[in-house]
Parts: sequence; structure tokens; C-alpha cells
Amino acid sequence: MNQYDWKGTMSVKAFELVPVLERDLLIGDKTWMTIDCIECCGKNLYVGTNDCFIYHFLLEEKVSTSGRILFTPIKQLHMYLGIKKAVNELKAASALNRLLVLCDNTVTLLHMINLEPISSGAKIKGVTAFSVNENPVTGDPFCVEVCTISLKRKTVQIYAVHEDRVQLMKEVSTPEQPVAIAVDGYFLCLAMSTQYIILCYNTGVSQNLFPFNSEEKQPIVKRIGREEFLLAGPGALGMFVTAAGISQRAPVHWSENVFGAAVCFPYVVALDEEFVTVHSMLDQQQKQTIPFRGGHILQDFEGKLILATSKEIHMLVPLPLERQIQDLLASRRVEEALVLAKGARRNIPKDKFQGMYRRILQQAGFIQFGQLQFLEAKELFRSGQLDVRELMSLYPLLLPSTSTFIRSHPSLHEYADLNQLMQGDQEKITKCKCFLMSYLNEIRSTEVANGYKEEIDTALLKLYAEANHDSLLDLLVSENSCLLVDAVPWLEKFKKYVADGLYFYKYEGQCYFKEQQKKTRKRRVKRAKLRRKFKRSFGDDTKWPHEILLLELWVKIVDGQLQDATRSDLFEYIVDFLSFCSNHELVWKYTDWVLQRSEEVGIQMFTRRPIDENQTTCMNPDDIVNYLHKYKKAIVVYLEHLVFERNIQKEKFHTHLAILYLDKVLDLQSQEGNVSEELTSARCTLKNLLQHSNLYRVHLLLGRVKETNLFMECAILHGKLEEHEKALEILVHRLKDFQAAEDYCLWNSKDKDPSHRQKLFHMLLTLYLHPNVSSNELIMAGVDLLNNHAVQFDAVRVLQLVPEEWSLQLLSPFLTKAMRGSFHAKYTAELSSNLARSENLIFKYTKVKSREGSIKLSDNKVCRVCCSYFTEPVFVRYPDGSLVHIHCATKSHKLPATKQNYASLKNQS
Repeated sequence: MNQYDWKGTMSVKAFELVPVLERDLLIGDKTWMTIDCIECCGKNLYVGTNDCFIYHFLLEEKVSTSGRILFTPIKQLHMYLGIKKAVNELKAASALNRLLVLCDNTVTLLHMINLEPISSGAKIKGVTAFSVNENPVTGDPFCVEVCTISLKRKTVQIYAVHEDRVQLMKEVSTPEQPVAIAVDGYFLCLAMSTQYIILCYNTGVSQNLFPFNSEEKQPIVKRIGREEFLLAGPGALGMFVTAAGISQRAPVHWSENVFGAAVCFPYVVALDEEFVTVHSMLDQQQKQTIPFRGGHILQDFEGKLILATSKEIHMLVPLPLERQIQDLLASRRVEEALVLAKGARRNIPKDKFQGMYRRILQQAGFIQFGQLQFLEAKELFRSGQLDVRELMSLYPLLLPSTSTFIRSHPSLHEYADLNQLMQGDQEKITKCKCFLMSYLNEIRSTEVANGYKEEIDTALLKLYAEANHDSLLDLLVSENSCLLVDAVPWLEKFKKYVADGLYFYKYEGQCYFKEQQKKTRKRRVKRAKLRRKFKRSFGDDTKWPHEILLLELWVKIVDGQLQDATRSDLFEYIVDFLSFCSNHELVWKYTDWVLQRSEEVGIQMFTRRPIDENQTTCMNPDDIVNYLHKYKKAIVVYLEHLVFERNIQKEKFHTHLAILYLDKVLDLQSQEGNVSEELTSARCTLKNLLQHSNLYRVHLLLGRVKETNLFMECAILHGKLEEHEKALEILVHRLKDFQAAEDYCLWNSKDKDPSHRQKLFHMLLTLYLHPNVSSNELIMAGVDLLNNHAVQFDAVRVLQLVPEEWSLQLLSPFLTKAMRGSFHAKYTAELSSNLARSENLIFKYTKVKSREGSIKLSDNKVCRVCCSYFTEPVFVRYPDGSLVHIHCATKSHKLPATKQNYASLKNQS
């Protein structure tokens, strides 16, 4: 029977045995090899064997369609330590990227990834066993504390292990020779030859625990938590012992032959020669028995329980718990109650447990809420799927006047309302209201709000209005379910005219009076009165233009005719409203008012309009540009929006923007003595457009620029006309800006053929070295050009161009780079050729190897792909020995073995 297809005796199925590393993958045909130790760190699995090898695997975890967890080991590499002794123990120190290996009574440090020994050769010799301190006392995050048992002396040594060195921190004598060790903080738990002891190596104080005979059975010493250990006690008991030498948990009773144990709360897992047994730490009963013959290793690695025989490795995967728990909420022991509830999940029927667990979470949430622990309360409310009206009912007048909600019975809490809970403390009440605003805002768009949207949105409106919160308008403009009969009086109470008008506008836009015909006539009459009241306050119109009424109200507030501090940025809000308004006539109606107040902000009603809006009618860019001529700042911003953001490829927009940029530069230049940062910035903006746009009318701009001293801009425009000699002549002779000339060659040849860039650089070099205008300054510029951009030049042409009197030292950087480039090209070609030859040789070798040996094809052989018998002695053989029809191998995309290095053989039987 397969070891993981078992039906063991158990009361609860707490774990499932899953294979991790099977015999064939690790042992293969090496029958003498056995697994002596294992280590798991994250996805890294290390295996130490009896023949001095260490194997490194990566574990890939995935869930099958049946919901079962599967592990796929991927071998990385293996390392032979070279001393022909068994590897006794492995421990990974991920913080140091080191693997601690105990072999031949020596602890060696290896790299976790490549398994190579560290260069310093640091070791700990004369060691029989060691333990890593999971609760270190040094406080140094870049070292690991290791406690070792000395081979010949009755001592325990404490080391600080760093990346490349080992430092002895302390040595402690023991009354007997230790056999096994575990450590936590300053406390050592030791199995001696005749007893267990607790030893504080900081003070030297030791305490005897209970007797133990190491000659009769193997000791068990496991650290299971902070200052707590699990020991194999007398009478087949698993004993829990604290660092103080006492037991705070009842012992578990396991088999007499147990030689391995681990803890996965709330269970203790024990291993003997034939079984793995699972025991509850809550009631000390055995819950599960799993047949497992030949096991000799059971370890807990970061919550993973790993079992190993001498040939294979398995993992115990914990399943959810179902166990009823004591209600600890009455004593306000919230954390303990929740931990126990989670641990008991498998002991209770699913439907009963879900209801009970949700109620526990809700009660715990109200306890945390009463203690103003709002973050914890929020998570508990959401996890417990709390009916949000339970929380809202604590706040007076917050639920809608039409609500018929009644609190759950029995009650989730003992509070009448918020005033009683906070004993009238206004500061605490304000904090509670702020929490509720945050919580309701988070859940209003989630499934938690289903069925309660009217209550949630109405409560948010009331809280925002009372607190003068900026989110009030955001709530009203979004899709909401606020109750009109509660919202309007509440907004009027706190003088929220902006919100009042916006809400009534949105409410009318939803065709309320047509959609609510099933409501009582009394409620319809009341809303009609509200409509008439709003109409009298803000104007009359035979067509009832709600947008106009709303904007007129907001304009009065911005102009100071009405007082409302709901939003200090109401003007920006109006602009935002207009930018998304589909009534284009209304947008044009308020355009002048908006732009006269602020061109920079007002232009956003055109630049932020929806991209998918129909622009062939009132919002045509041509019409907008024509209208904006009288607003100098606004038209520049809008043209920048069209050119840079929307990337509209129209010549007139690009030309118009360039002319506006040029006009601004010329205007600033006309101011006598103006060398301001504004002028510099304006010229930089103009040059950026001229460089990167190819759509403007170059000749038009060039005609205007030629009459000015804008030589850099003139050079750019000549470059656009491919008049590179003129452009470079301006930069070199007019401006004498040699760096700008180099930059010109670079940006003008960007995204073009390399020969074009070489052409520009040669053109520039010719200007520098022209005999008619030669000067020391130009000569040095030419030398710098060659030395800084050697790769851009044809070395032969350069040598023909430079004067004969130039020294070799002057051109040495250029010649060095040129020679290096030539040699690089040569060596690259040779390397490519040699690599191709090597690849061809490997292929030939593989082909020869694949044809070695004989293959027997009998009548009962079937194809691994189509499962049909072979009718002729022609086939394809894969590295695993499987045989496939040639046509199956050609057509199949899912091969039975790895595709690499397969051999196609055609044999005659």
C-alpha cells in the first residue's frame, strides 16, 4: 500500500501526507545512499546523505484540481564534501545566505545557492551536535547565534556566526556530557546521559528537570516557542517545559518508541518506527494515526512538517480545524478567543461554525471599538460580515427616518448608544464619528453594503455635513442612494447650499417623479413642495434647466453673494463640473466668466474633456482655438494640450504654438536688458518644440527668426531643412558653442541610420579643421570631438583629414578607441565562429551517444503517445527509453520526456 493513500485510525483528519522527493529523483540506482539529514528554508530544500553529498532542490507548490497540495522538486545542484563521512546536520541561515553543515564533527559554512565553502574557511571543530538560536540575544541582524556540543569535553559553546567568520562568545560547562540541545534566548535545554536540564548560559544557573536514560531511548529536545520546549519524558509522555523549569501545558501521551516530534499548533506530531501520530495540545487526545514505515526524520521548518525515510521525503500538510471553543469574550480576552476559534474550525459542523465564528468576530469588533482600537475593530467587522446598521444604531439620528432596523438578539454588545459608551466625552465621540465615516466610505462600494446602500449613503451625507467634510460633494456627484426626506433638511440645517443644490440637481436628473409612482401620495406631495422651494430660491425657467440653476447658485457663492464654506476650491470644482458637462451650450455660456477669473484654471474645462467626446460639433478644437484668441495664456495651454498630450498631428496647431512661443521670446527680448530666468525658460520651451516637432512651417518661422539674434533657434530650423552645414556653421562660428554643435549632431541623427550620424560628425570635424578659418580654439575643439566621440568616425577618413604636423600623443585617445573598436569587431567575429564550431561538435557528440547500444522492439511494445502497437521497426526513442512512432513524435506537442537531446533511430529488426 502506498504510504500516502492510507486510511488510518483517527478522530480528526488534521494532516495529509504528500510526497515531496521520491526515491528515483534522489537515490536512483545508488542503493547504498541514504538520507541522513534535511533542511528547508523557504522554497529551498537541502538533503545530506551518508556518502558525504549535499543536494539542493527548489520546491514548487501548487494546488491540483481536486484541491490537493502538490510539491514539485527541481534539482539545482549537488556538492561532494570530499571527506567520505555522513552529513549529520544541516541548518540554513537565510539572513547570511549561508548553510551550516555538520560533518565529521566539524561545522562548515557553505553558500546557500552554489554550496561552495566560504573563502575564509571559517569552521567550528570538535562538534557532535548544534542548534541555532531562533531568539538571538546579540541584536545583530547580520549574524546567527549557534550553540554547539563539544566532542570530548563536557561543555557547550556559543558562537556568533557571520558571513565569513565564526566568533566564540561563551563556553559553559555541564555536569555530564550533553547528547541533544535546543536553545532560546539565554536558555539551553539539554538532554544529558541521565537527565534533562535547563541552563541559563548568561548567569550559569541550571535546573534539573526529570531523569532520562540515553542508552535506552533517543532523546527529544525541541524548541516550540518563546522560552518553551518539548521533551520526551518518562512513561511515554511528551512534556512541555518553560525556561523557568515548569510546565504550563498538560503533557501528551504518545508511543513508547517515539524518536521524533514536532509542533504545529494546536497539534503535536510524533514519529515512531511504523506510524505518525497526531495529538491535540488542547485536550491531549490522539487525533490521527498515519502509517509510515521506515521514517527516521521529523522536522518543523518554518511551519512545514517534513518526514523522511532513508530514501524518500514527504510533507505533512495541515488541514483546517473544526473544533468548538470556549467563549472568552466575556473576559475580554479577544486575541486568545480568536486564536482558539481558528484552531477549532474542523471540530464543528461547517454551517454552525460559520455562524458562530462570524458572531465571535462581531463581538470582538465591538469590544475593540469600545476601547477606541479602530483599526482592529474595522478588520473584525469586515471579517465577521457585520450588518453595518448594528454599528450605525449606536449613533443617534444617523439611521434614516424610514428605517425599521432592530438590533440582533441576543445583543452583540451592551451599549445603548454612543453617548453611554463614551460617557459623554465629546472628543471620543468625534473620534468614533471619524471612524464611522472612514468605515462606511470603504464598504459602500463592496458586497458588505448590499441591501443597505440607502442607510449607508444617508448616514455618510449626515456625517459629512456635520463635520464640514470635503467628501460631501464627492458623495453627491457619485452614484448614491441618499434618502431625500432626510438629506435636504440635514443639508439646510448645516447651511450646505452647494451640496443642497447639487443633490437636488442630481435627484431631478434621475427622473425621480416618474420612477417613484408606487410610493404614497403623501411622500410625492412632500417632495413636490421641496422642488417648489428650491425653484423659488434659485430662479425659474419654463424648461427647468437644472444645470443652469445649479451653476447660478455656485457662481453666487464664488462671487460672495452667498456664504458657504463647504469647499474652499468651489471655483475649481465648477471648472471640473464644466469639463465633464455634456451640455456644450452651458459650457460656452460660462466660458468667459471662468476664464476672466483665472485663465490657468479655467482652460481645464477644455483640456480635461473626455477623450471619446464628439468633437465635430460644439467642442471642435478649431472653434475653441478661434474663441481663445483674446486669452493669451489660455490659448497657449490649450495648444500645448493638443500638441503634446493629445498628440494631434495638424500643421496649423504646431505652427500656431511655435509662433506664440516665438512671440513670447521676442516680447521678452524687447524689454531692455532682460536676461531673466523667464526669458531663458521661454527660449528653452521654443527650442524643445522646434527640435521635436516635424509638423510646423519651417520656412515661415525661419523667415522671422533670421531677423533676430536667436541663432540657436535658427540653427535648429536649418537642420529641419537638412541644411546641416549652415546650422553647424552658426553653432561653431557664430555662437562658438562647441558642445551645442556636438549635441546637434546627436539629436539630429537620433533614430536614423548610423551613417547619418557619422556624416554629421565628419561635417562638424571639417568645419573645425578648415584651413581658411583655422584657429587654436577650433583645433582643440576638433581634438576633443575626436577623443570624445571616436566611435562615430571613420578612422581612415580622419587620418586623411587631420594635419600632418599633429602629434601622435594628441590623437592617442582617438586612436586607442579606434583600435579597440577594430579589435573588438575582429574578436567578436572569431568568438561567434568558435561558438558555432563548439555547438556543432556538441551536436555531433550527442548524435553519436544517442546511437550507442541496442534497442529491443517486441510485439507487445506500444507507442507512448498513441498507445498503438508498432507495425514496423521504425521509431523514435527518448532519453527515458520510451518508444514513439515517427509520425506521433512529429505531430505531438506534449512529449513523454524532455525534448532536449532526443535520438531519432531507424533500425531494422
